[in-house]
Formats: sequence, C-alpha cells, structure tokens
Amino acid sequence: MLLPVSEGPRRILNLVVALLGILLTLPFWFLIAVAIKLTSRGPVIYTQTRVGIDKRATGNRPNDPRRRQDIGGRPFKIYKFRTMTVDAERGTGAVWATQDDGRVTAVGRWLRQFRLDELPQLINVLRGEMNVVGPRPERPAIVADLRGKIPEYQVRQRVRPGITGHAQVNLEYDSNLDTVKQKVGYDLDYISRQGFWADLWIMAQTIPVMLFRRGSR
Repeated sequence: MLLPVSEGPRRILNLVVALLGILLTLPFWFLIAVAIKLTSRGPVIYTQTRVGIDKRATGNRPNDPRRRQDIGGRPFKIYKFRTMTVDAERGTGAVWATQDDGRVTAVGRWLRQFRLDELPQLINVLRGEMNVVGPRPERPAIVADLRGKIPEYQVRQRVRPGITGHAQVNLEYDSNLDTVKQKVGYDLDYISRQGFWADLWIMAQTIPVMLFRRGSR
C-alpha cells in the first residue's frame, strides 16, 4: 500500500532510526537475552496482540467482513523482551501494568526502568506496524473497554502506534481512568500537530526519559 506523500519523510525517519537503533544496541540484545534466561523460566522474547492503525473508511458497511469483529484497528503482534513471569495474567486477564507490579521479574524490573524491554519493537517499526513515535498500542480487550468510556479514544487508532510518544515523555504510569484520560489528551494533541519535526523532538526527549527512568509506558 502506498503511503501518503506527507508521510514519506516520516517513514524514512522511522526506518533510519529503527535500523540505527538495532545496529547500535544489538550487543545489549544478547546480554539481555542471557540475563533473562539465567534468572527466570520462559522465552526471551514476549509477543502479544495489540491494536494498530485503523485505515478503514468511516461509515456503515453492513456487508464488509472486516467489520464483523471490530477491535478498533488492525491487530499485530508486538515484540518485547519478557519482563514478567510466565502465565502472569492467568488469574487476572488483561490488566494495566503498574509501577510496582508483583508479576515483574528482577531483571524485568531493571529493563523496564530503562525502557530496554521495548527494544524489540524496533522490528515492529521496520515491519510498518508501528512508528518510533505515536500513541502506545493497547490490547484489544482494553481498547474495547476504553473506547466506550473515553470520548474520542478511537481517534488514537487513526495513526500508527509508537514505541514512545508525547504522553510517554510527559506523564507517569496509568493508575486510574482519569490518568488514562489525561494520556489520551496528550495523544490527541500529538495527532493534531504530528509531523517530521514533532517526531524528531519527541525522540530527543525520550533519551533523558530512558537515562533518568521517568515517564510512562
């Protein structure tokens, strides 16, 4: 599918940043994989279904098979270094992660502090499922719940989700519906002024967030 002309420079920026990011951090990938395998049972890479961009035309299409199960956008598998114990959600189902989440392993807690668990999502960027900058992608069950509670929540799905974003560099962890509404407000503000330079500025802001372990996920 051809990208809109206005998205071309941004897509090139995302590809360059993703490729450079993988090349520069590849030694850390190996060290992280060894640390995960030595300290907890389970796979190194964790995959999970998230809701991506919604490119469908608006309006009612009763005979459109793509709308028989509307999860809010195109589903994709997100890649992360595993930070939780195996079957961490067996008793809870899909829930938001918290800052002091007891399901997180010791190595996983350290990875989360420096956002290193997100590095495999650079592969999602290369695949075109994500951008480096954009609203964070949520799970289908959470999207289904929030779009019925937060006005304009679905607008977030009209752009590619991102590894980092305007909300992530300015806010802390979600703790209740009000904080999620605040994050959505930041996402909508980003969408209204998204562009090459806005993305570059948020990427630059992400570096101190990683180094000084602040911001949200």
